[in-house]
Amino acid sequence: MSVLTKERRKERLVARISGSDKQLFQRAASIEGHSVAKFIVIHTREVAKRIVAQQEAVELDADQSRRFVKALLTPAPSAPVRLKKAMTAYRKRVIA
Repeated sequence: MSVLTKERRKERLVARISGSDKQLFQRAASIEGHSVAKFIVIHTREVAKRIVAQQEAVELDADQSRRFVKALLTPAPSAPVRLKKAMTAYRKRVIA
C-alpha cells in the first residue's frame, strides 16, 4: 500500500471547482492513467513542494555570495566600552 493511499484515508480535502476545470483534470488524469483524485494529489504535492522550497531557499548572485562569505569570515568587531559597562551593570542589577 502506498503512502498516498494511507494519507488519503486519514484526511479529506474538498474543493469546489468549475465544470471546465473538472473536465480538464479528468482529461489530464486519463492521459496519465490516474484517477482524478490521485492526479490532483500528485501534482498538487509537486507544486506545493516547489513553492515551499522557493520560499525557504536563499538565492544570491555572485556579488551577494562574495559579500556574504566575507561577512561570515570577518571577525565581529569588539563591543564598545559603554556597551560592556552597561551589560555589567545590568547583570549586577538583574541577575544578582
